[in-house]
Amino acid sequence: MASYSLRNFPRDKAVEMVKALGTAYVNFKSVHLPFELSPEQLAAARREIEAAGLVIVGGGVITFDDDTDPGVEKYFAYAKAAGMPLIAIHTDPKLLPRIERFAKQYDIKVAIHNHGPEDKHFPSPYDALPHVKKLDARIGLCIDVGHTVRTGTDVVRAVADAGPRLLDMHMKDLRDLTAKGSQCIVGEGAIPIAGIFRQLGTMGYRGYVNLEYEIDADAPLPGMKQSFAYMRGALAGLAAGPTVHAF
Repeated sequence: MASYSLRNFPRDKAVEMVKALGTAYVNFKSVHLPFELSPEQLAAARREIEAAGLVIVGGGVITFDDDTDPGVEKYFAYAKAAGMPLIAIHTDPKLLPRIERFAKQYDIKVAIHNHGPEDKHFPSPYDALPHVKKLDARIGLCIDVGHTVRTGTDVVRAVADAGPRLLDMHMKDLRDLTAKGSQCIVGEGAIPIAGIFRQLGTMGYRGYVNLEYEIDADAPLPGMKQSFAYMRGALAGLAAGPTVHAF
């Protein structure tokens, strides 16, 4: 799951809430692992998180907007100290060569997160895919299914076309595929959740599918539990294909 779902809660409370959801895999937002923490503080936080039985599978979304070596490297140093094998990012395409250099140096995967029609750089996965195909294999996509469908994109086809460049995913559901404000419990909307998981299984996806539950910010657990139950049911109902490594 994406810890942004629990953004209104401090890290210790968020960790307990994650455990209540019956999942171990978490992509941490900076609200829970602040950029300002020292490497020693980040390492200590990592130990606390892992001692609670959780696995840090990534971080972000992180915005890269400083096209200098120090401006880019600071986020890779942060991710390394926090034990993040992957960071989901937003940036201007012109920064990608510099980002690629540090991704190689730190051996950390970088997944470009698309943000829908409001995103002037990467509205849909198809806006990012031509850029990442020119770069090291550590650079790929974090497909946000909600933002993707709002661009009119067939999200299942986008997953398929991303192929090995799909490194991470943010899962949510919308009642109206054109309306950001129509987010709902996963399974109660119109996004083809089972179709997404079927395609992931077909292509042997080995990344994570992170629930990003952006509604009910002050009391998210009931809706998140229902969302996980629906997704687990969808996975259980798939008759064939490789196991999808999710939640």
